[in-house]
Amino acid sequence: MANTASAQKRIRQTEKRMARNKARKSRVRTFVRKVEEAVAAGDKAAAQEAFRAAQPELQRAATKGTLHANTVARKVSRLSARVKSLGAAQG
Repeated sequence: MANTASAQKRIRQTEKRMARNKARKSRVRTFVRKVEEAVAAGDKAAAQEAFRAAQPELQRAATKGTLHANTVARKVSRLSARVKSLGAAQG
């Protein structure tokens, strides 16, 4: 248990930050899952729409420091490629 006031404050701050980060990561995963489900179903329009919704959510996670910027860039790139390949397979 923390003995000093500053240590107790750091514990409170860490708990709040962890809760925020957990919620943000969960939200990102939900948006990414929606894109992946649309791609798996072969629905290009739904996949594009889901991707448009997921992109800002991923970028926000990077801006807020929840996810690393390169991680977000990689995820966006891979999702984009999967959505694009869906159109090539049909067309």
